[in-house]
Amino acid sequence: MARFIPAPEKILKARALIQKARDLPVPEEGGRWNYAYVAQIRAYLEQARDLVKFIPRTPSATAELKEQVKQIFEEAELAHKEILR
Repeated sequence: MARFIPAPEKILKARALIQKARDLPVPEEGGRWNYAYVAQIRAYLEQARDLVKFIPRTPSATAELKEQVKQIFEEAELAHKEILR
């Protein structure tokens, strides 16, 4: 059975995954369009979104937590645009 992770911890992990995607070095072969590089970036960003996507639906979610989740989605979208476009 999976271990329960509190919402604030999920938010921190999601931000770390987004930063990990930003810090991933661009490979010399193929540059930004290297298939494995693009797949890794998308995987990190998807993992970040998946960690927090259900937080707003929980009964214990405060307005502050919901706002942080919204910011995570915006940060992930911004990172995607900055890294891959």
